[in-house]
Amino acid sequence: MKIVSIIGARPQFIKCAPVSRALRKDHQEILVHTGQHYDENMSGIFFEELSIPTPDHHLGIGSGSHGAQTGRMLLAIEEVLLKEAPDMVLVYGDTNSTLAGALAAAKLHIPVAHVEAGLRSFDRSMPEEINRVLTDHASDLLFVPTENGVANLAREGIEKGVHRVGDVMVDALLFNRELAARSDILNRLDLKAGAYYLATVHRASNTDDEQHLRSIMAAFAGLDRPVIFPVHPRTRKFLEQYGILAERNVHLIEPLPYLDMLRLLNQAAAVLTDSGGVQKEAYILQVPCITLRENTEWVETVEDGWNVLAGADCGRIIAAVGQMTGDRRNQQKGHSAHYGDGTAADEIRRIISAFDKV
Repeated sequence: MKIVSIIGARPQFIKCAPVSRALRKDHQEILVHTGQHYDENMSGIFFEELSIPTPDHHLGIGSGSHGAQTGRMLLAIEEVLLKEAPDMVLVYGDTNSTLAGALAAAKLHIPVAHVEAGLRSFDRSMPEEINRVLTDHASDLLFVPTENGVANLAREGIEKGVHRVGDVMVDALLFNRELAARSDILNRLDLKAGAYYLATVHRASNTDDEQHLRSIMAAFAGLDRPVIFPVHPRTRKFLEQYGILAERNVHLIEPLPYLDMLRLLNQAAAVLTDSGGVQKEAYILQVPCITLRENTEWVETVEDGWNVLAGADCGRIIAAVGQMTGDRRNQQKGHSAHYGDGTAADEIRRIISAFDKV
């Protein structure tokens, strides 16, 4: 089978790596990079580190408003699909690249497979939520990481083609954990394990709202340990635009390669983030997580006590850090294999191979 896989953002590179390795055992994969994340630290180095094949098509779309970016992607992806004439299009997650790929394929009557289907934050103000819902309703194969995801789809009337396979980010994390342990990032940043917090902020609801971003930065400044903050280019732009300066204990650094980030996350006292993927990685690594949002699609992390929703309120964030980094020996946190055992990519390959025979 000829499969076009569409990626464009940092989390998708991580998810793509194990799936691409698995698919290429049986199928021809054409890799399309939309260019949604386009600088070296957000894109190029990931392909090298994770041994992702060089993209067959690099669309170079870049940034822009949601409508403009998605529209440019839709046009460019359609041209690729007409040229390649694939048997299936594979999309990942919830970005504009995901939606554009699914729409382009569906309009050309090419089957769509969605990796990380069924997730819902139930917040339609999030562009990612719109992307998830529309992509799921355009998909023929829905690869769902959790039982909650299966239930979400059933409530929307989607039951055909739904497969709970586990989460491919578990595959990636387990595959790369040993490599990440060799990273010297703690030495380079002069850090000791457990003596710092890690932070990531990139969602528009936080970066585009000056009060939210100021409140988050004030919370970081009020914490009892250094805060290591690899800054997304979008976030850095708004920090400069608003004139927000980092306090002494907040260390702004450039975005990091995946293995360095994995090492930092694994050794942090806690992580403060608005990223869905980081919430899940923290859960898998059993690192306390404070989510800078009012909702999450990864509800299992909250239910088991490893994640708390603090929004963008300074006081709530500081209180949540104290709550999550108390004496962890006395905290009865659950921890289950909600996201699978690291075999999701092989299960996806098996299901796609069977679909080819239908």
